[in-house]
Amino acid sequence: MPLAERPPYQKFDVRVARSRIDGFGCFAAEPIPPRLKIGEIRGEAISVAEARRRAEGQQRIMIVEVSHKTAIDASRSTDPMRFTNHSCQPNARLVIRDGRIEFYAVKPIAVGDEVTVNYGETHHEGKLECRCGAPGCVGRL
Repeated sequence: MPLAERPPYQKFDVRVARSRIDGFGCFAAEPIPPRLKIGEIRGEAISVAEARRRAEGQQRIMIVEVSHKTAIDASRSTDPMRFTNHSCQPNARLVIRDGRIEFYAVKPIAVGDEVTVNYGETHHEGKLECRCGAPGCVGRL
C-alpha cells in the first residue's frame, strides 16, 4: 500500500501475497530495521467467549485475545498485517499494548521477505500442523 494511503499506525510498507507457509502472507515492501514497529491490526472488539465460539472448527483464525475479557477479530479488517503467518523462527514479534495488536521486527527484514511471528498459544490447541518449514519447527499450532 503506497505511503500516502497507509494509516499512521502502519509504519512500514508491506504487501499481501501468496505465502509458501499458508494461504496469504504479509511481505516487506521496503527494508525494515530490527526493533522498530512495523504496524498494527485493527478489528472488531469482542468478548473472549465470543472469540472462542468464532474460532471453533476454523482452520484460519484472525482473532487475537488482547486481555482476559477482550479479543480482536480482524477477519474483516483491511490491515495487511492480519495476514502475518506463524513461524517457529520468526523475524517479528506480536505485542499486545493497551488493547492494540502491534508487530515489531526482531531482526532486519529485507524487501520481499515474509513477515512472520510465533503465535504462541492458539485456539488450535496443538491440533493444526505447522507449515513454517523453519529449522527446529515444533510441528503443531
